[in-house]
This record gives sequence, C-alpha cells and structure tokens, in this order.
Amino acid sequence: MTAYKLVIFDWDGTIMDSVPKIVNCMRQAALTCGVVAPSDEATKNIIGLSLEHAVASLFPELSTVHTDLIVAYKHQYKFVDVTPTPLFTDVVDTLTALKNQGVLLAVATGKSRAGLERLLDETQLRDYFVATRTSDDALSKPAPDMLLQLLVELNIRHVDALMIGDTKIDMAMAKAANIDRLGVTMGVHNAQQLSEFTPIATVDSYQQLRTLLVNR
Repeated sequence: MTAYKLVIFDWDGTIMDSVPKIVNCMRQAALTCGVVAPSDEATKNIIGLSLEHAVASLFPELSTVHTDLIVAYKHQYKFVDVTPTPLFTDVVDTLTALKNQGVLLAVATGKSRAGLERLLDETQLRDYFVATRTSDDALSKPAPDMLLQLLVELNIRHVDALMIGDTKIDMAMAKAANIDRLGVTMGVHNAQQLSEFTPIATVDSYQQLRTLLVNR
C-alpha cells in the first residue's frame, strides 16, 4: 500500500463510537420541539454533515423550527444525553504507530469547532493531530473544501494523502477532492455501501487498519 504522508480521519463513527449518541440526541431534540422524530436510519445517514445541513435534510418541511432543533440537539448532546462515546478499540495504538512512522495526522469532521476542541481535550488526542477542519471552517461535507484546505496548509500533494471515514459522505468528499479513501465499517455504513466510492480498502477494526498502514 502507498506510504501516505498525510492521513485524515473523520471523527464520529471513525475515531469515536458516537453514532448511538447522535441518533438519541436527534430523536430527543425532535420530541422537545414537538415534531415527528426521524428514523434511526435516517439520522445515521446524515452523520458527517454540518448540524445545520443535517437538520435541513432530516426536516425539510419544517424550516421554521430548524433553529430550535439545532439548539435542542446541542443541549441534549452536551448536557442531557449520557450515552457513552468511547474511542474505538486500538485507536490510540494506531495513531501512535502512524505518528512514530512520521505520518502527519489530521481530522476532517462535520462537528462544530467547539465540539471538536472539547473532545480533543476529553480524549487526550489533541497532540496526535497537526491540523483539523470542522463544519465551522469550511463548506459542509461532501464538499471537498475541508480536505483541500488541509492539503494547502500542510503542503501535501493529493496523491500523498488518505481520508479515512465511516460514511458515504466521507467517501464522496474524498473522491471530490481527488484523494484516496479508506472505509471503516464500525460506524454508519457497511463495506458494500462504502464501495460505491471506490475506496482503496474497507476495514472492520483498527487492528486491520494498522496492519494496512503501519510499516512492519
């Protein structure tokens, strides 16, 4: 496999097992606002979008309550919902191995800047990443802006970068940016769904990911 100089990770469903929490919070936000909650599957399929785009996609006929839904979701996520959001097994070992190999690591996430900053501190992963992009810094996925900004900031060629994510939205963003992509199946979409965007591989665990990317 290509020795990539830059590996960019999605966050939700890729580094952190946060999909159940996101689904629960969106359901509760809808109930708080007195509207019909979307199905769990519908919510999973918007993970990766900015919150504003996600709400607009899930509730297209309810534009008058989009702001209320966003506020309610943020409140649920930060203060109410207690669904655990652990890191996936072997995340830290894999990041450590890649960093020790001299690979630059970055994050491209649909989370807000404040949300990502909080989680970088809580998980103690901040020092692994040389750069990050959020929905506050660029156009929402699947637009390629986050990735293109990272390539410019870090002076990395397209062919030397790899995007890792768990959703078709991540894969579409990477394809639009013309960089290689690798799918992980621990989050939202399965290997068949991710394969629509021709990833170089799909893996079911960080152990498999490490085997592919870390030199022995």
